[in-house]
Amino acid sequence: MSVRALPSYAFDRWHVATDAGAGVASAITGLEVARIGQQRLDFVGMAAHARKVGGPALRALTFHQRASLLKGLADALLARKEELYELSRHTGATRSDSWVDIEGGIATLTSYASKGRRELPNDTILLDGDLEVLSKRGSFVGQHIMSPLQGVALHINAFNFPVWGMLEKLAPTLLAGMPAIVKPASATAYVTEHAFRIMQEAELLPAGALQLVVGGLGEMFDHLGGQDVVSFTGSAATALKLRAHPVIMRENVRFIAECDSLNATMLGPDAGADSPEFALFIKEIVREMTVKAGQKCTAIRRILAPRAAVGAVEAALKQALAAVKVGDPAQEGVSMGALVSRDQRADVRDKLAAIASDGRIVFGTPDGVLADAPEGGAFLGPVLVHCDAPHQARHIHDTEAFGPVATLMAYDGLDDAIALARRGMGSLVMSLFTADVAVAETVVTGVAAFHGRLLIVDRDCARESTGHGAPLPGLVHGGPGRAGGGEEMGGLRGLAHYMQRTALQGSPRMLAAISHRWFPGAPQVYDGPHPFRLKFDELAPGRSFRSAAREVTLADIEHFAHFTGDTFYAHMDEAAASANPLFGGRVAHGYLLLAFAAGLFVDPAPGPVLANYGLNRLRFIKPVKPGDAMSVELTALARNRRSKDQGEVTWDVRLSSQNGELVATYELLTLNAA
Repeated sequence: MSVRALPSYAFDRWHVATDAGAGVASAITGLEVARIGQQRLDFVGMAAHARKVGGPALRALTFHQRASLLKGLADALLARKEELYELSRHTGATRSDSWVDIEGGIATLTSYASKGRRELPNDTILLDGDLEVLSKRGSFVGQHIMSPLQGVALHINAFNFPVWGMLEKLAPTLLAGMPAIVKPASATAYVTEHAFRIMQEAELLPAGALQLVVGGLGEMFDHLGGQDVVSFTGSAATALKLRAHPVIMRENVRFIAECDSLNATMLGPDAGADSPEFALFIKEIVREMTVKAGQKCTAIRRILAPRAAVGAVEAALKQALAAVKVGDPAQEGVSMGALVSRDQRADVRDKLAAIASDGRIVFGTPDGVLADAPEGGAFLGPVLVHCDAPHQARHIHDTEAFGPVATLMAYDGLDDAIALARRGMGSLVMSLFTADVAVAETVVTGVAAFHGRLLIVDRDCARESTGHGAPLPGLVHGGPGRAGGGEEMGGLRGLAHYMQRTALQGSPRMLAAISHRWFPGAPQVYDGPHPFRLKFDELAPGRSFRSAAREVTLADIEHFAHFTGDTFYAHMDEAAASANPLFGGRVAHGYLLLAFAAGLFVDPAPGPVLANYGLNRLRFIKPVKPGDAMSVELTALARNRRSKDQGEVTWDVRLSSQNGELVATYELLTLNAA
């Protein structure tokens, strides 16, 4: 590949460094693949551009429109993924390593795009929780809402996942409606820059929504404020330095950190050497030691096995690791590539020396030359350390060698295993291999507070399990303590890091107008045609219909019971029903009331209502007895456009008795033509 100076992207244009800069070497050959110079960027202006141009443009879009942007970016990257694979090889990654980074990152964008369309409203307002009634008569209410912060999100990423690391932060940030400035690690910035370029060339994002800094951040931290967010992935030492910045502390800037993590895996005492869980345990450890050459924040660093099984575990691991071929990923048969740089290899060797002082190396030659690896690269074979006295050891529990290094240790009983797992002082993930649910429950209870994610693997889920080291868009990625104390992704939870929760207080009328949703006590409109005769675009929240009353007879109840087969005693046995303190006599079926309700409010002729596709929040409040009369009040609660031709309408449905008492409530979902 040709060597070029990597530009930054600021103020919606590319900026090339003015000096020769420092070279970035290929992890495979040691030859220069890119240069990073000093960028004379206006960092204060970049942040202001994001806040004043990118932020308003993103906030003007609905969640569905932002989701469509994410899908478009994913499609653009997928169409040019081979360009990224070619560059990624120079980071030392195999094709399968790069698949996790490149297509895993694209899948994260796609996942958030899908969630945005399916789970968020086609609106700029996001409600958080239910309405809170704050007064006796309901004229004063409260509603939590989420709105995007009006600052800039500064993303500082690690070297190990130059594509996924960028995209997993960008997906929730952009969906929330916040602009971002991306700062990649220099060692693999040439891959990040190309992925960023593909997204910019797609011409989908508003001006100011996304900027890129290759190189240092200059004085940007000095100009952050309370509306800004810093999301950092890297070492705990760097996180501490950044978190302690006076501006971060003074302005209470949100700081999300994902740091060092001494992740553990545990073999349950039930998993003997001939069990499926034992084989899965060995396979997973080898995979986690060799994928990305162990350069994963989620990689297995500590291996916990029952003392009776630790010898078998060591033997099985040594046999499996001996089959790993380390070398140039372009060569056939190579299953593990290089560390990202020779500096990184030197750091791993230093950390390994400390870890090995707590035990002995039982597999691997950390300082040796690998037969299949080019001399100029940053290759290091997998190394397994065995620690015989893990409770007396120090380094294995507080030193992370960010490479293909793991330590095996024995435990004596589950309490001992839990104590050893906790010695990591907080990690991103722990995995447990067991088929015994009692073992799983005990371990989860003992260690859950120390981990961001717990994976329990048994023969039932193994085929479809994504594995120990795979963060997923729908689940939290982060961990307590040493792991940084932050969270990323987590499905729609991830948006909350880039939004402010605000408690609105006021009248139902005022909050309904602001929230674009009808609330009880807000105005209702009964005049005009039946609401089912109105198209989606004509139907405003608050549009209502009140039905006539219908008497529920004993004959109705008995007919429904025999017709459906639901002959529960409360409907058919007067004596038994009278003895029940909830009923005091025979009562109508709840589902009979729903069927009668539909008959009372449905307008049967063809019209804008295309389909009824569900009920939410159904509650039966008061029994209906033979001779009672019921009526229905139907109110358009909220609208959510799904396409230019159709939209989802949520209806508030209230069933009342002849005395005006509520007997049932639910939300009805219909699909309406626009």
